[in-house]
Formats: sequence, structure tokens, C-alpha cells
Amino acid sequence: MLAPTASALTAKRLRAHGLMLALILWSVYLWNITTPGLLDRAHNLKGTDFLHFYTIGSLALAHRSADLYSLEAQSELAAQRVPAAAGIRYLPLYPPQVSMFFAPFARLSYPSALILWLTLSALIYGLCCYAVWRACPNLRSYKHSVFLLALAFPAFWHLIAWGQTSALALACFTLAFFALRARHEFLAGLAFGCLIFKPQLALTAALVFVVTLNLQVIGGAILSATAQLTAAWFYYGLGPLRDWARTLFNLPSLLPLLEPRPYQTHSLRTFWSMLVPWNSASFSFYLITALLVLVLTIACWRSRLPLPLRYSALLLATVLLAPHLTVYDLVILAPAFLLLSDWIVTQPDHPAVPPLKILLYLAFVLPLLGPLARWTHFQLSVPVMAALLYGIWCTESGTLEGNQFRFHKLSDLLLPPK
Repeated sequence: MLAPTASALTAKRLRAHGLMLALILWSVYLWNITTPGLLDRAHNLKGTDFLHFYTIGSLALAHRSADLYSLEAQSELAAQRVPAAAGIRYLPLYPPQVSMFFAPFARLSYPSALILWLTLSALIYGLCCYAVWRACPNLRSYKHSVFLLALAFPAFWHLIAWGQTSALALACFTLAFFALRARHEFLAGLAFGCLIFKPQLALTAALVFVVTLNLQVIGGAILSATAQLTAAWFYYGLGPLRDWARTLFNLPSLLPLLEPRPYQTHSLRTFWSMLVPWNSASFSFYLITALLVLVLTIACWRSRLPLPLRYSALLLATVLLAPHLTVYDLVILAPAFLLLSDWIVTQPDHPAVPPLKILLYLAFVLPLLGPLARWTHFQLSVPVMAALLYGIWCTESGTLEGNQFRFHKLSDLLLPPK
């Protein structure tokens, strides 16, 4: 793939690219689902992953706590409630309070519940993008471009196509950003703690704020996470929480069931597992590169960079470090695209801008090429996101010139600025 030049990425071209991409993606989606019944043209259940949430919501309604982590029981119940789903199995990994959240949806028929959930997900995504756009004064005059690119964001398309819960994670990250922006760090911690329903997305924030000893964020996160788990305890008892912990402990042996399509994942762990065929070697590469990314993220957070750049670095690192991250989870990067674009508009002469524009463009579109990794075993989006993270760091240090990256000593990255 030939990368575009920075000078070619004008607002007019980006708007045209967004319009074309949105038309293509949503035309394909509508064509695929406009069939009678609950199966799409590819003979997959419409809503795909939403079936799992509909099923565990049904278990919550019936107080069947013993079956929350039984793959067989859930497969049988799914076939009873949605006959077209016979034979579909999902690995139960979500904490028990997620089933309580979806219990109201399970009171409806599957088609009605799916429509309601997709509408809610789209609304959450739209509100988050709108709120962050409003916080980007330099993008106010590009509202049509922002709308088209938000609509064309491949991660949003996958979110709707899969019926997943990542819009809730995006809401958590968006609320945390505005809390940090207002210097309400405890409230930011409350938002981060809500990510306990997808704990892999909370990993990076937890590490960064523990290392930087931000006790207010840590306290808020512990409180909100504990509140969710306590609600599950009151509703079900301790049994499901123990079952959830046991499932997480056995997760390494369950990865083939969790990731049947590794080419649709976009984190460092699966990047190396696809590229290197030996498990011990690929895991070692993951640990080494994850440590480098974490160090770089902590360096960004402790630097004098403005919050929009530091928060964008945190979001990129969240994706890269997550032990499990599928393409729809990339929706959490929507604020990063807006915040970085806003900064680029204000710094047209900064030496970091040309490479950052190219990397930002590639990070947006490359998830569409993820399925190519099925044959190449090389997920293009991952090194691009890592380079984008490094580029953010270099905007503070002034070492990104043209397309040349320079390296820092580890001590320079870890020590806070004087």
C-alpha cells in the first residue's frame, strides 16, 4: 500500500474519502442485512455478538447464576430464545453485572432488542464524538468533514455489524477525558473504573496512574469497579464472581475459543502471535514491546504535553497493550483522532505534523485491511499505531523531523521534566 503524502491530505480530500468510505461501508451493511428472517446474506445471525448479551440478560431475568459461565447452558438457552441461533456458542467472559445490564433487553424479542441496542450504541457513539468535537475549537469549521469521517470510521461500522458493547467503553473514556480536562481526577477515576466490564481496556490506565501515583484517579476507579461487582454480589451472591475469576485465570487455555479470527484483532499480543509461530517467543516479544509502549506512555503522561496529546497517547497505548482487542474496540480511538486533528490544525509548521498526518490517516483506514493478515500474518495497523504514539512523544521533545524518528535513552523517558 502506498502511503499518501502529508500535503495531499487536505480537508477537501479527507471529506471526499470519508464520503466514499461511508457510502461503501454502509451500503454493504444494508445489503447484507436486508434479508427476511434473522440470518444475513452470509448466513450469519444478524447482530452476531449481541446474541451473547441477549442470552446472559435472559439468565439474569431468571436468576440462573449457576449458568452464567456455562457455555453449554447458554448455547441451549440461545437456541430456545432465538431458534435461528442454534449451534452458535460464545465463551462467557464478561463479569456478572453485565448480565444485569442486559436483562431489560431480554424482555423483548430478539429483533426488537437488537434494534434498540444498535440504536443506543449509535447514539452513544454520536454523542461522544459530538462532545469531543465541541472541545476541539480548531475543528469547528470542519463539522461536515468530521461528521462524514465519524460515520466512515471502520471501527464504528464493525461495532454496529457485530452488535458489541464497545460504545460503553468509549463513553467511559470520553467521560474520563472531560473529568481530567476539568481537573476532577476523582471523577475521572470513577469513569475509568466503569471499564471493569471490559477489564483489558482498563489495564493501561491502571498501570499509568499507579506508576504516576495519582491517588485520586486510583481511588475513584477502585470505588466504581467495586460498586459494580458489589451490585452483582447482591443480586447473585458470590458464586458467579468466583466463577468469573476462575474463568479469567484459565483464559490462556481458552484463547482459541475467544479469538477464532485473530486477523480481526489489533493489539501487540496478537500481532506477535500471528507473526511468530512459537508461543513462548511471541509472548516474549509481546512483553518486551508492551514494556516499551508503557514506558513511552508514562513519559508522555509526565511530560509538558497538553492533555489532548497525552490522552491520545493513553488511548493508543490502551489498544496496543490490551491482551485481547477486536476491531470493534478500536472505536475508543475516536477521541484520539479528533484531539490529534485539532492539534495538527493549530501547528501547521511543526516538524512533527507531516508524519503525524500520514500516521493518523493510516491508523484510520488500515483496520479495513485487517483480514489480509489471515494470509500475511502481519497486522499493519499495530506498527502504525505504535509509530503514532512515538510521534506524539516526539512533539514534546522536538526530535521528530520530517519522517525521521530518533531514539531516547530509557532514563530520559522515565524521568519527569525538570
